[in-house]
Amino acid sequence: METAYAGVPVDERPDYGDCSASGLEAELPEIETWDNQYPGRDYTIRFSFPEFTAICPKTGLPDFADLQISYTPDRHCVELKSLKFYLLAFRTVGIFHENVVNRVLDDLVRTLRPRKLTVIGDFNPRGGIHTVVTAEHPAPVG
Repeated sequence: METAYAGVPVDERPDYGDCSASGLEAELPEIETWDNQYPGRDYTIRFSFPEFTAICPKTGLPDFADLQISYTPDRHCVELKSLKFYLLAFRTVGIFHENVVNRVLDDLVRTLRPRKLTVIGDFNPRGGIHTVVTAEHPAPVG
């Protein structure tokens, strides 16, 4: 029998999926949009979701973060209720911090096709380590 991790024997831990994929294939609610009324103007929309929760795929313990999204829309803006349900769905997903931020970025870019978009995951300290992950579209040059 494998050794216990976080005090729980391996065969008694819940299965949070394949750590190599780590939440990237999880089925999440659809993100809806509405037509931008000012498509010829550059302006920035910012959201903060300070109660973001996901599951650590290694331990099964919850991870908490302030997820910050900032974007310059093109033809579409994100509908907030659908964004909220999309983000809440991560509460049952085993996913690494880095994958959370990049998955949210990819899903929003695919849905919105924005001019610019940044996602920052400011994760609460775990084991004495504070993690902040930033992903951007388009990716910075250099």
